[in-house]
Amino acid sequence: MTSLGTYRRIGIIAVLAVALPCFAAKVAVLKNGFSISHERSQVIGDVTRLYITKDGSSFVDIPTAQIDHFEEAPHVPDPAIRPAWSASSPSSGTPQRVQAPSASPAAFPVSSAKDLNQVVNEASGRYQLDPDLVNSVIKAESGFHVHAVSPKGAQGLMQLMPGTASQLGVPNVFDPRANVEGGTKYLRELMERYNFDIPKALAAYNAGPQRVEQFRGIPPYFETRAYVARIVKDFNKKKIAQQKAAAAAKKSALSKTATAKVRSATTTRKPAGSVHANAALGSQ
Repeated sequence: MTSLGTYRRIGIIAVLAVALPCFAAKVAVLKNGFSISHERSQVIGDVTRLYITKDGSSFVDIPTAQIDHFEEAPHVPDPAIRPAWSASSPSSGTPQRVQAPSASPAAFPVSSAKDLNQVVNEASGRYQLDPDLVNSVIKAESGFHVHAVSPKGAQGLMQLMPGTASQLGVPNVFDPRANVEGGTKYLRELMERYNFDIPKALAAYNAGPQRVEQFRGIPPYFETRAYVARIVKDFNKKKIAQQKAAAAAKKSALSKTATAKVRSATTTRKPAGSVHANAALGSQ
């Protein structure tokens, strides 16, 4: 675990060079050795957009010059219909059932969602991470269940292992504020450790830094690769929604401005009839 050191602001964008799981029909092999599985591609200017999902809701933009070649992807069953078995266990290398974290009956109370959002924003601000990324991690880790406990013992919103929580100074992993603070701090440390390579940091958060370093990238574990892909997809959906909302707001503002200008011009212009009337009165 690296020290935080001097923080520098980063902009999380949808340009993620990552070896994503081979759920798609093609693979783009990059010159840096990474590969990106995708359904289809589209050249847009100097970048190639690789659509990760069939409906186009998740994609990555890669500078075309960084793509070495394309290959056919090996067939792997869709994770949505695949039995809950991972290809291997990070600890043993043998097949192991993947279980969702168990949780308390209720997730984070709806009435407190605003408070949780504030907690995430504050922690993200301290560690200079995009709050949307942190929220996507929480969604993937616990589904926003405060008391979630995984079969392996990870606990709370950001699923901290007891040892990790202790190192991060988290006294109560079921305290949302403390858990998010510790989890965000740890994610920041992993980001720095891997030179802000988001996919590697996410993979390390899931499988452990030792596995990422062992395989020099995202480990070939179904669970970890699906985890990274799930967060990328969720994060991209948020950014696409924000872009659409901003575009709609801009269009609405321009329309209102144009309407206001037309109304202003109409109300300030004197009717021709009144001018003639005044002139007639002046001549009497």
